[in-house]
Amino acid sequence: MTRRGLLLILSSPSGAGKSTLSRMLMAWDPTMRFSVSATTRKPRPGEEDGREYYFRGREDFLAMVADGQMLEHAEVFGNLYGSPRGPVEAAMQAGTDTVFDIDWQGGQQVAQAMRGDVVSIFILPPSIAELDRRLRSRAQDSDEVIAGRMAKSRDEISHWAEYDYVLVNDDLELTFERLKAVLTAERLKRERQPQLSAFVRTLNEEFEAR
Repeated sequence: MTRRGLLLILSSPSGAGKSTLSRMLMAWDPTMRFSVSATTRKPRPGEEDGREYYFRGREDFLAMVADGQMLEHAEVFGNLYGSPRGPVEAAMQAGTDTVFDIDWQGGQQVAQAMRGDVVSIFILPPSIAELDRRLRSRAQDSDEVIAGRMAKSRDEISHWAEYDYVLVNDDLELTFERLKAVLTAERLKRERQPQLSAFVRTLNEEFEAR
């Protein structure tokens, strides 16, 4: 039986682990796809259209928004970013799950656009001190950037109760096991298997034929 694909939204404050968990999930189940965003920013060296991003001009991007072709969108540092609806809906019809690594605002927009098909998970750090340590251990950002990320984290965390599931990432492997358990259970929900009714009718016909 072909299952309808679902949309898995992972959100967290920066440093809590959502990107790492997303990569682990994709490695665990290669049939899943990662939502490729559209953007108006220029491609960087080595980036390809449709792989890292769908690169679009600003007018084209805004036309897609006006036509309802974006599940969510936002402007960040003068560039527009968004999740095109077409590839996501095609994947759903094919029974393929799509992973979204987005913030709470994008998550809300996707959930409103695709009610019933979304599973949202928020990842919390075990403590603020540990969140700060993880950001510094990356050795990628200046103290000023880290301070900005920490300031934003409080607002991100305040939206935890808007999600279907909340996982505290105090142990990466254990959190990953919990994440897989959530996904497995959600995939088995009756409403995500539209062919079950026809299958049960077949079983009843077999009873009648005995």
